[in-house]
Amino acid sequence: MNMQPDQHDGELTLNLTPMLDVIFQLLIFFMVATTFQKDEREINVELPQATTGSELSTENDEIIIHVRRDGSLVLRGEEVNSEELARQLAASAERNPQTPVMIRGDRLVHHEDVVGVMDACGLAGLTSLSLGTMETP
Repeated sequence: MNMQPDQHDGELTLNLTPMLDVIFQLLIFFMVATTFQKDEREINVELPQATTGSELSTENDEIIIHVRRDGSLVLRGEEVNSEELARQLAASAERNPQTPVMIRGDRLVHHEDVVGVMDACGLAGLTSLSLGTMETP
């Protein structure tokens, strides 16, 4: 029985398989992480910062309304006017009046535009409202 290590023409080899596995896992992680932020980049809303607050769990039936700097509204990735927003909020309230609503207004949007969205939620019967902010670094 020979106890010496295998020798292949005196060359040492390095197994790169574990390193490639780690690189592919990192690549997948970063690809998934950037797709979650895709909607935020496309909607072009710069949220205000806050030092207090808590992170809400994102539910499947949660309504997220973005209010852009110019006052335009985005619901479920599509730009809507105030009448269409009111119609869709009323339909959601009819299904479940406890549906949470997250209003994400640009930090430079007029307060009146955000209040208008809050008013539309109240008229539809949705009372579980929250405002989106970014955590202060």
